Amino acid sequence: MIHVVRAEPEVVFQALADPLRFRIIRLLAVTGEESCLCELVDSLREFKYSVSRHLKILRQAGLLSAEREGRFVYHRFLPTSAVLAVLAELIRAVPDPRGTYRTDLKHFRARMRLRESGRCRTGIQSENHRAAG
Repeated sequence: MIHVVRAEPEVVFQALADPLRFRIIRLLAVTGEESCLCELVDSLREFKYSVSRHLKILRQAGLLSAEREGRFVYHRFLPTSAVLAVLAELIRAVPDPRGTYRTDLKHFRARMRLRESGRCRTGIQSENHRAAG
């Protein structure tokens, strides 16, 4: 079952104001991929509880869909309206002077190679980011 919430502009921009939430959205917008929590934790090098909390906010803002498959929940950025489609283009075009987004993308691509039959089966690989932090 896919869960999608309607996005209100004020809520969307408030959700994107946090640097980690912006990194999550940018990563998913650039790749067009869906990702589970473990893949995002390993890609972004952030703590599980933090990524989980930010995913919840992004879902509530209507920026992400969530689909449960077994013990994994896959998140996807879905530009479900003309406004969100324009926003997706803007997000992809944001400059990356410090290379943060490039590094996130590099880690994400490496992490996605661990999938089996196109799905995450390995859980969080980074010992440092499993704990509550």
